[in-house]
Amino acid sequence: MSTKRKFDEMLAGLKAKVVAMGDLAQSMIRLSMGALVDRNASLIERVLTSEERLDNYQIEIDNEAVRLMALQSPVAQDLRFILMVARINTELERIGDLCVNLCESTQLLLTEPPLKPLVDLPKMAATAERMVQESLQSLLDGSTDRALQVIKADDEVDALNDQIFRELLTYMLSNPVHITRALALILMARNLERIADHATNIAEEVVYLVKGEDIRHQNPGGERSKLQL
Repeated sequence: MSTKRKFDEMLAGLKAKVVAMGDLAQSMIRLSMGALVDRNASLIERVLTSEERLDNYQIEIDNEAVRLMALQSPVAQDLRFILMVARINTELERIGDLCVNLCESTQLLLTEPPLKPLVDLPKMAATAERMVQESLQSLLDGSTDRALQVIKADDEVDALNDQIFRELLTYMLSNPVHITRALALILMARNLERIADHATNIAEEVVYLVKGEDIRHQNPGGERSKLQL
């Protein structure tokens, strides 16, 4: 087997590991919201167990990325790929941390009767989870169109976050007894909004990987900076 072919297989293995880590992060979002909607505390334990696995993935991927850079001295597209994998790895680990935050809020909410029917929060969670899934699919496909759709979806999550805040603020103003539960739900919405932000970051990394364009910040006039490696 040629050195280049072996290196390509190692890169493919690294990508597969990142996607597996992403699948785990998606399941954690789903379980976190399921614990609240179904009022099922046992799902919280599954999230916490998954977080340990997610942390292990992060360490493995970081070590592999460093090893590939040290041993293979990659350039151009391969170097961009390894750098992006390291960044995406961090984004996914933070999503796991936010799922733990969701579970902490749920633990508090399960000690009280439901404040209100849950409509927008599960919708927000489903959108955030889909964004994570689509951002990773865009990595697999090398699809900037799919990545840009993820970035666009972030506006939908932001709008839901604002809507949830306004509604729960009304509950708090109407009766002080609602404040603790309303604040917990507001915090959950905020954590879901941050999960969507991390999915957006992943999508932006994919655009950078495929096109060499950094679209995190735009120059005056809307021109995007091109980074060369």
